[in-house]
Amino acid sequence: MKSLAAVRASGAPHSHGCRSRSAQMGVRMCGIIGVYKFEGTASPELFEGLLMLQHRGQDSAGMVTTSGRKFFEHKDNGLVNDVFSARTMAKLEGNVGIGHVRYPTAGSASAQEAQPFFVNSPLGIYLIHNGNLTNVEELRRSLEGSQSFFNRHLRTDSDSEVLLNVLADEIHRAHQRCMQSGSCDPLLATRDLVFEAGAAAMCVLQGAYSCLCLIKGVGLVAFRDPFGIRPLVLGQRVSNARIEYCIASEDCAFGPIGFERVRDVAPGEMLIVTPEGELVSRQCAPGQRCPCVFEYIYLARPDSVLDDIPVYNFQLGLGTRLARRIRDKGWDIDCVVPVPDGSRPAAIQISAELGLPYREGLVKNRYVGRTFIMPDQRMRELSVRRKLNAMPAVFAGKRVLLVDDSIVRGTTMSQIVDMVRRAGASKVYLASASPPVRHANVYGVDMPTRREFVAFNLSEEEICTVLGADGMLYQTTEDLLSVGHELNPTIQQFEASCFNGVYVTNDVGDEYLRSLESSTRGKDRLRPGRSISLLREGEWGSPGAAATAPEAAPAAA
Repeated sequence: MKSLAAVRASGAPHSHGCRSRSAQMGVRMCGIIGVYKFEGTASPELFEGLLMLQHRGQDSAGMVTTSGRKFFEHKDNGLVNDVFSARTMAKLEGNVGIGHVRYPTAGSASAQEAQPFFVNSPLGIYLIHNGNLTNVEELRRSLEGSQSFFNRHLRTDSDSEVLLNVLADEIHRAHQRCMQSGSCDPLLATRDLVFEAGAAAMCVLQGAYSCLCLIKGVGLVAFRDPFGIRPLVLGQRVSNARIEYCIASEDCAFGPIGFERVRDVAPGEMLIVTPEGELVSRQCAPGQRCPCVFEYIYLARPDSVLDDIPVYNFQLGLGTRLARRIRDKGWDIDCVVPVPDGSRPAAIQISAELGLPYREGLVKNRYVGRTFIMPDQRMRELSVRRKLNAMPAVFAGKRVLLVDDSIVRGTTMSQIVDMVRRAGASKVYLASASPPVRHANVYGVDMPTRREFVAFNLSEEEICTVLGADGMLYQTTEDLLSVGHELNPTIQQFEASCFNGVYVTNDVGDEYLRSLESSTRGKDRLRPGRSISLLREGEWGSPGAAATAPEAAPAAA
């Protein structure tokens, strides 16, 4: 196995699968945004943009701005509206800045791990990151040991801090090479040194990363991993005949602040918006577009366009394909009801295709967080009943088809089936717009261990029994991927590892997945049971019911 020093020396692309793996992953699904404007402060636009990206994370928020001389930073745990007060916003001066929202994961609740992260040398760099590095422990050892240009001290367990220091280390190396060449002035070539460092960093970084940086004297910097797994979109607007720029996880952030979508940042590309407002681009590594298909199913807003695929159209396509298979089942169905909010487009399309009434039977409390991204099982179970309420006016005496965008752990769906029966439904059928999740996600979605998935080692019929439904149907992986290929034929492969077990970076093996199962993120995260109604004592999932629960599925080999 090659060391990081050997990888640097060879210039080998990071997809060669020559790195060690670690189970310690700072995994998160986040939202990032950067704004450059010529006049006025950037913080109001960053604030509005973060509100539009709040669905990507409700744990913490952070922002840093600059006018070129000083940085102004604020970050804390909480929602965007709670973290940034009028007094705080008044202190965030400068015409350029970056902002971040993070969702909670086990072991990362400290406000110290809220982004952005900062290093003062070289130049002064702030960084925010969406994604996950899968060779983070090897990188950490390199940074803290003799392989680093400086022996660096890392203050947190976050992979984003590791990524920042890798980039800083590579800028130091590029500066050193420039000085040693005798024909390079580092003061005049700083931008080129950053591009050079970006290319070198992409040789040693493994996993998924979309990043934004503020680098003193260089400008607003954006880059995306060579597989383009996590999204990153470029927007622009014209102000007083000059072009201003915005870069964000999703283009839904552009509209409220007057920007228009230009294009996606290409895999392996680095963009720099200079202090003078010039946009400069360089392809730092060969790119292969492999976007995460889970973005289109669950993570992104339906009004976003990612890698030239409208998320809403993708979800309609899922409904069309699922309707064909539901028709073949021959179920007697009175109405189609979505599990709000993400399944609505698919449910509407199923209703139209089958000629069945579409009904809103589950009322959502919008002041409760998304259960899928809550950090532990008990919190998810407690949250479901606060989150949704079933209406007897819709369900009483009806044979209902419930449509959800995905069924991952089964926590929410088990309780929804129970709620709908209590509301009077005579039959409850389930349809998932996505296939069963059977494999760990290692690229930035908090699904670290197969043992917690309701579909782990179970057939579709067995899952139906576990969830307490009268019938169940999942989307097939083939139909799922065909929707994406139809909407953008230039994408040859989607990152769909949680469904098909194929990891597009070609460097995630059984050893890594086993270590992930036994890591802090994976331990004690078991699949929920059948009835998780918190009203019924003695049932599987209710307090004090552990003794009656069926034996848990074995840990993944």
